[in-house]
Amino acid sequence: MTELEQKLLAIIQDAFPLEERPYQVLAEQLGSDEQGVFAAVENLRQSGIIRRIGGVYDSKALGFISRLCAGKVADSALDTFAAVVNEIPAITHNYVRSHEYNVWFTVIAQSEEEIQKIVEDVCSKTKLHDVHVLLATKKFKINTVMGAGAPVDSRQWSVDRKDANKSVLTDNDRTRIRIACEDIPHSLTPFKDWGVSCEELREDLALKRMRRFGAILRHQDAGFAYNAMVCFKLDETDVIASQGRSNPAGAILADKLYISHCYERPSFEGFPYTLYAMMHAQSAEELDRNIKEAAESIGNPAYVVLHSVRELKKTSFCFFA
Repeated sequence: MTELEQKLLAIIQDAFPLEERPYQVLAEQLGSDEQGVFAAVENLRQSGIIRRIGGVYDSKALGFISRLCAGKVADSALDTFAAVVNEIPAITHNYVRSHEYNVWFTVIAQSEEEIQKIVEDVCSKTKLHDVHVLLATKKFKINTVMGAGAPVDSRQWSVDRKDANKSVLTDNDRTRIRIACEDIPHSLTPFKDWGVSCEELREDLALKRMRRFGAILRHQDAGFAYNAMVCFKLDETDVIASQGRSNPAGAILADKLYISHCYERPSFEGFPYTLYAMMHAQSAEELDRNIKEAAESIGNPAYVVLHSVRELKKTSFCFFA
């Protein structure tokens, strides 16, 4: 990446300008010109480093729920499993991980019953079995802003952030949100070409319906090719502490820049771990150091490392499609 592209990624992951001419705003911030900034962002999009530029909405605020599912699929049946999942818009993320429970996927829907139906449908069409649907009982961090140049405050807001309450939405809100879940047009005036009001998008942020508006990256192409979900088994003291306002272990992990997501989830048979952290690194050695440093920072509890072996699906959920 060029120096300009690196500077742009440090800004636009978390704060793509919600202005009629966003590339002009970025150019003024970086001492460049509008056309040069536009060309640099377009290159990042075309190269695949940027998956999408758009809104990242809070599912709970919009009346939806999200669940992480863990299950088992034989290696020989993974391609069929992936093909079935790819046809289900409600399943947004689907990974093969290095564990007996080797498939982990995320489902977004408007009720537990709908999620259960989706999971049962996948089981009936594939070799998926031993599935556990996992609620996030506590959320300590939800952020995927990557790179050393990213603003520190944008990485750490989620530790103390309260989940937004469900909003009362108008038809206009639903239309705007549906459009904002897509990728912005390839033009100098993307919001005008979308037919979406920048003011209303800024209001979505203010009301905490939207977590951020920015660039969603392909971590591997952006230099973070080594990723793992590390799950910690909390001792009794940690469990008791978690009954209060925050879990000390979760809060400590959420402060770390190499951790993008941190949740507490219930344990299940054969998997006694309850604190989940997604870690990212630029090398295997760096990832190993990060894992050890994170474990040491919370008292070296037992943990398991689930490396990201294969990405089967990663998309953004389109609300009100």
